[in-house]
Amino acid sequence: MTVLYLTRGERGIRDKGLEEAGKIRTAECEKACKVMGSYPMFFGQIDGATEMTRPHMEVMMKVLAEEQPDVVFAHWPVDTHMDHQVASMLAIRACMDLRERPHLYFFEVNTGSQSQGFLPNTYVDVTSVLEKKKAAVLAHVSQDGEGIWREHHDIIARWRGRKAGVAAAEAFVHLNRDSKNTKLPGS
Repeated sequence: MTVLYLTRGERGIRDKGLEEAGKIRTAECEKACKVMGSYPMFFGQIDGATEMTRPHMEVMMKVLAEEQPDVVFAHWPVDTHMDHQVASMLAIRACMDLRERPHLYFFEVNTGSQSQGFLPNTYVDVTSVLEKKKAAVLAHVSQDGEGIWREHHDIIARWRGRKAGVAAAEAFVHLNRDSKNTKLPGS
């Protein structure tokens, strides 16, 4: 599994320069991916200055064509964070232009404060991997991973779990595309 980061989080640490913050946050991303057993890939845009351009869309299409994913997870496009919107739109556009279209699932970020109007149609039981998810979130020390887990991820996982009838779940919006198999593992 590959996790594609649109930026290296260069503007995400107060009182740190772009280069220093980017190094710190890149290391945190790499640590989180190691916890999840995934591979980090960095797209090369700059935190806080992402763009939806034809050249960026073509690069995204190339990356996805090389990776040949069956499933792509992207930010829900109606999000208060501009970088999340751009990441979502690049993923949508690239997936739509691929000959072999992967299933596209949108995830939520801090529903209510960032993701707006998110109405999931797919739930995945994450009870058995909740501690691994927590460890991946906690890897982001510079972003107060502990606080983010406590104030957002833990609450959302348990809330979505109640809706799905399990202890903890993640919720997604699946962009349906004339497919017979739209179920994620665990859903």
